[in-house]
Amino acid sequence: MNPDQIAAVNDGRPVVFRNATVLTMDEAGLIDGGDVLVVGETIAEVGRDIAAPDGAVEIDAAGGIVMPGMVDTHRHMWQTALRGLGADWTLSQYFVFYYLTWGKIFRPEDVHAGNVLSAIEAVDSGVTTTLDWSHGLQTIEHGEAAADALRASPGRFVLAYGNLLGAPWEWANSPEFRRFAGGFDSSGGKLGLQLAFDVTADPEFPEKAAFEAARELGLRVTTHAGVWGATNDQSIALMWENGFMTPDVTYVHAATLSQDSYQRIAATGGAVSVSTESEQSAGQGYPPTWEIRRHGIPVSLSMDTSVWWSADLFSAMRATLSADRSREHLEAHARGETVVHNQLRAEEVVRWATIGGAKVLGLDSAIGSLTPGKKADIVLIKNDDSPAMYPLLHPYGSVVYQAGRGDVHTVLVNGRVVKHDHRLVGVDLTAAKEAVGRTVEYARSTMGEDAWQESLTPELPTAERVPNPYTYTDYDGGEDRHRAQQD
Repeated sequence: MNPDQIAAVNDGRPVVFRNATVLTMDEAGLIDGGDVLVVGETIAEVGRDIAAPDGAVEIDAAGGIVMPGMVDTHRHMWQTALRGLGADWTLSQYFVFYYLTWGKIFRPEDVHAGNVLSAIEAVDSGVTTTLDWSHGLQTIEHGEAAADALRASPGRFVLAYGNLLGAPWEWANSPEFRRFAGGFDSSGGKLGLQLAFDVTADPEFPEKAAFEAARELGLRVTTHAGVWGATNDQSIALMWENGFMTPDVTYVHAATLSQDSYQRIAATGGAVSVSTESEQSAGQGYPPTWEIRRHGIPVSLSMDTSVWWSADLFSAMRATLSADRSREHLEAHARGETVVHNQLRAEEVVRWATIGGAKVLGLDSAIGSLTPGKKADIVLIKNDDSPAMYPLLHPYGSVVYQAGRGDVHTVLVNGRVVKHDHRLVGVDLTAAKEAVGRTVEYARSTMGEDAWQESLTPELPTAERVPNPYTYTDYDGGEDRHRAQQD
């Protein structure tokens, strides 16, 4: 498409993807040499040799994969403003930074800046829907800044409203929040609303009032569960005993729970958001897909935060499949056995990244698959300049193990072109970067240089080397001694 054609599509002109490998993620399955027709905001037809309306813009998708836009079900978008700062942090250091010391310095404009850059990054990598687990909303002004950023950004979003420095049973019932909660469309519009808070295992269960507020407002709840050292089985028990484990709850991480807790989640129709790179690196627990699958709990994928990681669900799929298989091999080896058939397949992981995420957000009637009548959130993966994208023998495997954000050729959200020919469309990236630059400057000056440097380079614990009973004389200086003898 040329710029005029892109403008025409964004003004409502039909567009058709031609001759692609189509991953519908519905009962139609995989279609070789398939077409996808979009009319307005909607997927009109999926199949082969579609007769497009007169004047439809055609996209040559030969050699590429057309699939639903990916769905990230848990991302702290505001923290993108400090991208990579915590690359060497543990989860404890993350808690100290945001919960105990520096989370309070973020202004509404800083939340806005982080959200805008995060939103742009998401669609650039083929993530068309993101749940913004926005726990930096200290005031309604912070919440309005977060929502304004998402409304103005390309992509589909759910604002999961939270405040890590406040009590959810208080802010969720405040008149200011009740007024703020109006004006969101949680049934498939461009911006929905959920509540985001954790259950601390206080036996008094003060979070009950926050759950009651969510129920009264008709909002889903997303909560960090099964996080080592933070939320545990007692949190699950309190939710169960008070009747707040329902299909409207998403359990983020769920990595260190007991069999009983997993059974309760399964029995009540709950779902889990797995952040494999986060769980592997930060320490919430081993990525739990191996356990969740055993209990039949719905799975979705997420990237957590750019303080560590990017908005790249290709990385999430790759890490998740590898972690699940690693666990299976290690357990088999401990029994003296060999795994001869993989339980988890690439197709299932792609499903988790698309329709699985849509189901977890309650949006599967609107997005998540290339089904006629659904919203046209579509990704074309195609890169003729990449040796890694040819040959296309196992499309699901290519998505998981071969593709990356640089292979995202075209992205549609709600039928609008937001990326084409590997370039973002209608996005002022320069302005977004400048706003984040101002936040970085403000944060660094407010924290002071010592605290800033300490955050970048946390203390490195000493590690004793294992004593070695062998002496490698030929390796350790042996060559120099041999040369001296010759001289």
